[in-house]
Amino acid sequence: MVIKEIILKNYRNYESAEIAPCAEVTVFTGGNAQGKTNILEAVYLCCTGRSHRTSHDRELIKTGEDIAYVKLTVLRRDGEHEVEIALSGAGKRIIKINGSRAARSGELLGHVTGVLFAPEDLRMVKDGPALRRRFMDMELSQLRPSYYYALQRYNRALKQRGALLRQIAAGAQTADTLDMWDEELIQSGSEIMHIRAEFVKKLAERASVIHSGISGEKERLDVTYEPDTEIRQSAADTACALGEALLACRANDIKRLVTSAGPHRDDIGVFVNGMDARAFGSQGQVRTCALSLKLSEIELMREETGEAPVLMLDDVMSELDPERRRLLIDRLTGVQTLVTCTDKNDLAGANAGLMISVKNAVLTQEERL
Repeated sequence: MVIKEIILKNYRNYESAEIAPCAEVTVFTGGNAQGKTNILEAVYLCCTGRSHRTSHDRELIKTGEDIAYVKLTVLRRDGEHEVEIALSGAGKRIIKINGSRAARSGELLGHVTGVLFAPEDLRMVKDGPALRRRFMDMELSQLRPSYYYALQRYNRALKQRGALLRQIAAGAQTADTLDMWDEELIQSGSEIMHIRAEFVKKLAERASVIHSGISGEKERLDVTYEPDTEIRQSAADTACALGEALLACRANDIKRLVTSAGPHRDDIGVFVNGMDARAFGSQGQVRTCALSLKLSEIELMREETGEAPVLMLDDVMSELDPERRRLLIDRLTGVQTLVTCTDKNDLAGANAGLMISVKNAVLTQEERL
């Protein structure tokens, strides 16, 4: 897959911009807060329907404007795809796929596939499980639209159940009214768990090989899926287990006003030579684990879709030591890559095909590295 054109209008600090990335490495360079990351964010929005920095569309619209617009034109094996997203300050979106308005946001998934690697991803191993769940959710949503819709249903039911718990605690409802939302959590939750288990298994195989190469075969990386509730052989049996867990926790949930069982509490285990890297990994080990996981995403998406996703590196080179930087650069061959950086020296050896300077949302083509 290759992005041919990116168009921005009133997006973040851009009034208007048209970008034609090269098929290899395109570098956006400039100082902080000039608009480099905004370009990658717009691409990621077209990949997943979400910004990686905010859940509020209003923040994506240029100050003083009512509507922001992003358009991506990509070339895939089956031809050209166009994704357009218009965002309004009122919170409404219009999404068009190849010129036709999408009835549901999930329809954009799979038209543009991408892997984003940002500095916060280097904290994915050490930080709490929410980042690791998000890691699963973002990639699986692109690969499995059914997962995206199951996650939507689950999160909606989780929110409704939370509101109902507060009403029950206040005496406005009875505990049996939870049954309806528990049933939705059970059905969508068991589907989520089985898709996550398959994904992590495949990811673990690829991450282990990559990590072994990065560490000079000195370390063994094991990645495991750690569901909050028991996962059984079939989705039906897992649904029974999740139902049992929700029922067992019901009285406590009413007291604490939270749903304490389910895939919203899942985690990914990351182990180096048998030791839990989340708790005991050194900074170097943690960064190598994160790098291995992100690189394995590219491999997995390539195998699942038959073509490489676009890789977005958001000022991540400056966070890596020279050896890990070199290893990452070596992996860019055959993958269209969009890179942001403040120091061009961080990209030595990257063989950039296009260099673009960004200053106050003004783009100027520069000499190649």
